[in-house]
Amino acid sequence: MAQLEYSEFQAAMLDEDKRRRKAAKIVAVLGHFLGRDEDVLSGLTVADIGCSAGFIADELANAGAARTFGVDIDVPGLRKASARFGERVTFVCADGTALPFPDGSIDVLVFNHIYEHVVDPDAIMAEMRRVLSDEGVLYLGLGNRLGIMEPHYRLPFLSYLPPALADRYVRLSGRADSYYERYRTRRGLRRMARGLRVWDYTFPVLATPAAFAGSELFPGVIGRVAEGVLSRLPRAVLRALLPVVPTYLWVAAKSTRRPAGRRLPQPPDPVQTL
Repeated sequence: MAQLEYSEFQAAMLDEDKRRRKAAKIVAVLGHFLGRDEDVLSGLTVADIGCSAGFIADELANAGAARTFGVDIDVPGLRKASARFGERVTFVCADGTALPFPDGSIDVLVFNHIYEHVVDPDAIMAEMRRVLSDEGVLYLGLGNRLGIMEPHYRLPFLSYLPPALADRYVRLSGRADSYYERYRTRRGLRRMARGLRVWDYTFPVLATPAAFAGSELFPGVIGRVAEGVLSRLPRAVLRALLPVVPTYLWVAAKSTRRPAGRRLPQPPDPVQTL
């Protein structure tokens, strides 16, 4: 299984600057949802599911978490993570379908761009619901099958194809021997999140990237233009674009809690799960 040493052949997992920028965005989104501007995770038990080399888990610890766990089956990545961050983060080699935590014991879970790599994402979601505390929150970074440019291999429409054709496509491109990632559409992701109340932060982050440390989404001038346009588009237009947005940023909870942060030009929308 490629996941057992994913960090060894996906160099992006070892790109520290990029991973820490992603972590800053995650912390900022969680902070808005929780209504916390500083020490966002203070007093909370946090787990990064699919932590690989540990950069995001380390940033979660730096955000004030009382205890931080990093969970993965990527053994080389865990070795690197433990060597660097083991004093602040407890790293655990475990399958996401059998998380080594008691029921309701984790206050914040992060599952960032992981589901497409695993065999049974529904089973992992069920486990995360099990270990999430009653008032806990789950951050979900989710790629969309209908995003035009596949993010791992930078090949257009790759995720649209059936497995046999996708394998042939990546081989012909010279970028991999096979394509094992399996994305879902927005409808499939809504089904995957059943049993949770979900808030969509995709457009809030895109419309106000500075507020969410998300400026890497649209750098430079492009970012300023995108921010100006998206912050003014009617909600109906944004909702019409949702099926083809390449990445969704969701925050989910078991409870009826709502985003507690300041008002935004494009506020988070509730997601109807299936």
